[in-house]
Amino acid sequence: MKLFKLLVLVIFTYSASAQVKVTILDKKSIPASIHYIGNIINAARYVDKEGVHILITTATGVVPATDVVDDNGKIDTNFSKADLYAYNYIINGNKTTVAWQMHDFAITCPVTVRANYIPGAFALTDLNKDGVAEVWLMYITGCNGDPSPTSMKIIMHEGTKKYAVRGSNRVTVPPLGTSGGEYKLDEAFKNGPEIFRQYALQLWKKNIFGR
Repeated sequence: MKLFKLLVLVIFTYSASAQVKVTILDKKSIPASIHYIGNIINAARYVDKEGVHILITTATGVVPATDVVDDNGKIDTNFSKADLYAYNYIINGNKTTVAWQMHDFAITCPVTVRANYIPGAFALTDLNKDGVAEVWLMYITGCNGDPSPTSMKIIMHEGTKKYAVRGSNRVTVPPLGTSGGEYKLDEAFKNGPEIFRQYALQLWKKNIFGR
C-alpha cells in the first residue's frame, strides 16, 4: 500500500506533461534482467526522448553491521547500518543497460541509524519541457544518539547529469527551539535552469523536518 501511494504521486506529477509517459510497476512487473539490492520503495517505467526507462529506488532498512567484530572475533550486534539505492535502467528490446545508479548509506553506528527516503518527495518531472525526465530523490542518512539534525539530501538526475542539494533536516530541541534545516546547492543547480532551483527549494522547504 505504501508503494502504491508513493507511485500515485508520480502520475499526478506527470499529468501536466505529455512529453513523458509513466507507468507504475510492482515487483512482479520488473524484468528478470533488472538487478537491485534492498526492498523496493518506488518502481516505475517511463518513456522520454532518451528511450524506455525502468526506475527503482530501494532501502535495506536497519540491519546488523557485519563489518564490526568484538574481541572474540564475532559480529558485534550492537552496531547497525542502513543503505539506500536507486537504479535507472534503459530498456532496448531484450537489452538492459544502466543509465545511472546511486548508493548512499548511514555509517556503521552503535546508536540510532537512519537511512530512508522522504515519503512523498519522489517525483518525475519535465520542468524545462525538453523531453528528458528529471528524477527527484530526497532522503536522510544519519547516526544519532540524540535529537540532533540528520544529514538530508535532494539528488536529481536529468538524463545522466546529476544535481544535488545537501544539508540537514530541522529538528525541535526543547527548550532551545529548532536546529538544522540549512542547505547548500551544488554547482549544477547553481548553474542550471532557474525552474530546477525553484522546484528543489520548494521540495526542501516542504520536507524540511524530514521523516
